[in-house]
Amino acid sequence: MNIAVLSGKGGTGKTLVSVNLAAAAKESVYIDCDVEEPNGMLFFKPDQIIKEPVTVKIPEIDRKKCIGCRKCIDFCKFNALAYIRKNVLVFEELCHSCGGCIIACPQGAVNEKNKSIGEICSGISEHVKVFTGEMNIGETSGVPIIKKLLLTAGKQDTLYTFIDCPPGSACTTMESIKDADYCILVAESTLFGLHNFEMVYKLVKFFSKRCGVILNKCDENIINPVESFCKKENIEILGKIFYDRELATMNTAGLILSRTSEKYGSLFEQLLQTVVGKI
Repeated sequence: MNIAVLSGKGGTGKTLVSVNLAAAAKESVYIDCDVEEPNGMLFFKPDQIIKEPVTVKIPEIDRKKCIGCRKCIDFCKFNALAYIRKNVLVFEELCHSCGGCIIACPQGAVNEKNKSIGEICSGISEHVKVFTGEMNIGETSGVPIIKKLLLTAGKQDTLYTFIDCPPGSACTTMESIKDADYCILVAESTLFGLHNFEMVYKLVKFFSKRCGVILNKCDENIINPVESFCKKENIEILGKIFYDRELATMNTAGLILSRTSEKYGSLFEQLLQTVVGKI
């Protein structure tokens, strides 16, 4: 079963939850789809690391065949092509690799070449198979990396797969949750947290995904606006994680709570059973 963990913004505790649930499940797959800032590996510290580059196709102009008709430029809606000083120029950063310019060219003057945009890494941490994607600095979209990441990790024969999604509700998050059986929404107890939570909640509703909420950074003495919203909208609260110096110290040190603390090992095992019971 594929369980996606997402949040409306970074720093909410999405990786904390997904890493510790994967560790609590013992034999599982953890996929870090936050390809702009992956940090799951910092906790798992996996062995047997394998790296594989991720490339996309971009156009390459054969100037001997090009007659300057500009049909490729007219076709491109992303302004990735321009005709300057009798030459077609390619702006690789703007290209979406749709291949339409190749079809539009009547002279067969547009070919394709590979461009590296990042890599995927895999390794083993105790009984957890760890997969992560990392996008090169300056690239505009991590969607191709996430597609390859999910395809590669999806070949594993494991009962539990935890998908650590990118923060927010952009295309990369949509790609990460599209095959999820269940979504865990992690939210912190502030008005800003509520604003971002509402965005990501609308996203999972749009995809008709079943979901529940884990409230992080809770304080018993403060009214939690996210909790109030969930009760009003009848959204299930799976559990709460309270402010705790022990948690903060272990997490800052890059330790996995499920493996280090008996208290938090029990908490995440209970959360896992609660989630499994909903699927």
